[in-house]
Amino acid sequence: MNYIFYFLIVFSIIVGAINGRLQDVVNSVMTGAELSVKVAFSLIGIMAFWLGIMRIAEKSGLIAWISKVLKPIMKILFNELPEDSPAVGDIAMNFSANAFGLSNAATPFGIKAMEELQKVNDKKDTATNSMCLFLGMNTAGFQLIPTTVLAVLVGIGYKNPTEIIAPTLLVTSIAFVSAILLSKLFQFLGSREGRNE
Repeated sequence: MNYIFYFLIVFSIIVGAINGRLQDVVNSVMTGAELSVKVAFSLIGIMAFWLGIMRIAEKSGLIAWISKVLKPIMKILFNELPEDSPAVGDIAMNFSANAFGLSNAATPFGIKAMEELQKVNDKKDTATNSMCLFLGMNTAGFQLIPTTVLAVLVGIGYKNPTEIIAPTLLVTSIAFVSAILLSKLFQFLGSREGRNE
């Protein structure tokens, strides 16, 4: 990635010099740097606010309650896991924390869930269907409140930053459901292929 950025910077300086617009390139660098600092400071404020709200939700037990509500659904989705597997609770906690924008809290639950999934894995060098499903769900990144995007929009002075919430919820919901459906489809196709051999 560093090479790509280095190439883009050098290329823009060369093109600016050839076209006699090197001053415009320098001005763009300066205004871009100034804007990035402004956005970073606005991110600090809004992220501190939302992380505080989410921390209160976590400490009050709201996220734990939501994960209890989700646990039966997770047992259905991850039906190849043993009934008493602690991975189901970790997956539910990971999903709840991610949905509320608590990615810092979600990461340890995600790691713990993968460790628990690996414990019941017969082929240690191959990902199980449950691992693939969990990875797909995690990558889809379902979020109720897109705190980072809100913070960036506020930082650049966008007039109505909250209008991003509904489209983000729609898109992340579609991605999340698609990840589950595709994972289940590939699981079905893989098991069918295994039976045919």
